[in-house]
Amino acid sequence: MKSSGPSVDLWEDLAWRGLIADSTKPHELREHLLGGSRTAYVGFDPTADSLHIGSLLPLLALRRVQRAGHRPIVLIGGGTGLIGDPSGKAGERQLNPQEQVAAWADRLKAQVRVFLDFDHAVLADNYEWLSKLRLIPFLRDVGKHFPLGAMIAKESVRSRMTGSDEGISFTEFSYQVLQAYDFMALHERHGCTVQLGGTDQWGNITAGVELVRRVRGAAVYGMTLPLVTKTDGTKFGKTEGGTIWLDASKTSPYEMYQFWLNTADDDVSKYLRYFTFLNRIEIEALETATRAAPEQREAQRVLAREVTSLVHGTPVVNEADAISRALFSGDLGSLTEIQLDQVCRATPTTTLAKWEIERLGVVDFLGRVGVATSKREARELLASGAISINGRRVTGPNDVLSDEFVLFGRFIIVRKGKKSYHAATLA
Repeated sequence: MKSSGPSVDLWEDLAWRGLIADSTKPHELREHLLGGSRTAYVGFDPTADSLHIGSLLPLLALRRVQRAGHRPIVLIGGGTGLIGDPSGKAGERQLNPQEQVAAWADRLKAQVRVFLDFDHAVLADNYEWLSKLRLIPFLRDVGKHFPLGAMIAKESVRSRMTGSDEGISFTEFSYQVLQAYDFMALHERHGCTVQLGGTDQWGNITAGVELVRRVRGAAVYGMTLPLVTKTDGTKFGKTEGGTIWLDASKTSPYEMYQFWLNTADDDVSKYLRYFTFLNRIEIEALETATRAAPEQREAQRVLAREVTSLVHGTPVVNEADAISRALFSGDLGSLTEIQLDQVCRATPTTTLAKWEIERLGVVDFLGRVGVATSKREARELLASGAISINGRRVTGPNDVLSDEFVLFGRFIIVRKGKKSYHAATLA
């Protein structure tokens, strides 16, 4: 990933992909990026023990920075994570114990390493400098550069002061000062001149740009990435099972693969631009294929493979793809016990006692696991041939479950129609 200087026009690539929501002095920033190898950073506060796919956009933006010949910095907020960012929050964050934040910070440091070449990148933790600050010198040398009116005008602060009974504490009010100080610290230590972040970070980013200008007399720049949305109005990165995490122990690779595979046709073009490194020709070819044969879902399959591979590696993606194809074809007998366990993690699953199976007929079973809302609906589904159990079509309403319906002594996978899956596991 190393380059002696900018090998491509990073600005042009980001703009084509729709990845520039806002920036300070756009023309100057583009010329700055073209003028030599620059250093850019993104910060991640440790608010959990894993990043989620909402974190992918800025992480992959740093990867684009590195591929274009610049130097990226991943800043883990071991210090700011103890304070809490008010951006996008309706109420005060709960403060986590220092030991827990430190442990989460270590987890995030390990997690981001797969996305960049850290022989030519920087991994930093703002606890290193924020923990050493002394209050009086900080207020004199840094705090005096933050006009109170401008701080209150920030959207993250204003919304809390006008829309919440709790308002905002001095602790969270001070967050933008600390993030601005981070930019100055990275500018001094590593020559960092660009900060990237989500649209909710615009106020914090511009505060940092202004602080570096006031204190160091240097020109630095900020850029925000767009808020990722879904056309159906549902929240990006959420499923029935919850958040899609980057940690495989929290969200299996198959679950992640399925998340991208289920992308709506209206969203897939945007996500290919946002989350993959496919070039314009490749993406436009997939767009054409989607318009010509949307039922083939070729763009979704490529999206699922590309993104899951970035997070978990190609061998894992091959396994996720094998699971997906086995479910589509009904060949569940080809799946291993570990693969079936991944299916259950990504599917609405009911736990049953083994003795229940011996007494349940197929009609009652479909109701028990949520496939049908009534016995009448269950019989209609069976009569229409819409039900398969462990890959075998079941049509008889009087059939009784038996051991042949159970894989590895504990899995029963039900398919309703072509795409709807439910599972039962035997305890």
